[in-house]
Amino acid sequence: MNFRVDHEFLTSGLGALPSTDAGPDPGQDVLALLLDALAHGVLVVSEQGQILHANQAAQRELDSGRVLQAVGGYRGQLWAVRPADGRTLHDALAKAAAGQRNLISLSGESAHFMLAVVPLQHEAGAHYARLALFFARAGVCESGMFDFFARSYGLTHTEERVLAILCRGLSTPEIAAQMKVAVSTVRSHVRSLCAKTASSGVRELVNRVAVLPPVASPGLLT
Repeated sequence: MNFRVDHEFLTSGLGALPSTDAGPDPGQDVLALLLDALAHGVLVVSEQGQILHANQAAQRELDSGRVLQAVGGYRGQLWAVRPADGRTLHDALAKAAAGQRNLISLSGESAHFMLAVVPLQHEAGAHYARLALFFARAGVCESGMFDFFARSYGLTHTEERVLAILCRGLSTPEIAAQMKVAVSTVRSHVRSLCAKTASSGVRELVNRVAVLPPVASPGLLT
């Protein structure tokens, strides 16, 4: 399913962006474009769970139906696949409507992720009728910036692959087994990675990737 941009919500609900001399592209909403550029999903819902806006990453997750799904299409209802998660989501929305931020864990048969539920309101002490749901990234390397990082430091394809596996938390012997190479070969690649990126070790190297801006890969933007 493809959720249309709720222009009224984006401009009045969050505050319209000031116009520029050039102006936005015809038919495009600047805030919607900004949200779509994120690598992680963002949903805006009512306290009852009605979907007001979904960025492209969130749409893909809803379309997959692994953990969350939308019932009723555009402006449909947000539902959790598992009944237990449905109760967790309902409670989180109720707490956010009362002004309390939540971090919840949801899971399905083939997926598991964290979800932050945040109230959106300009007036202090007012009831929070609109809530934002921020999806966690699928992994450290799930960002368009990872490829850019690799190109910026001149990493080879093999070095990029080793780095991606390191970011998944695997040890050097585990990487060697997965790539079907000697442990010494993996260590050589790791040394090269640290040298090229001026990292003191694997921990610093992985941390540098983890804090890259969460920008979606160009191929995922439509």
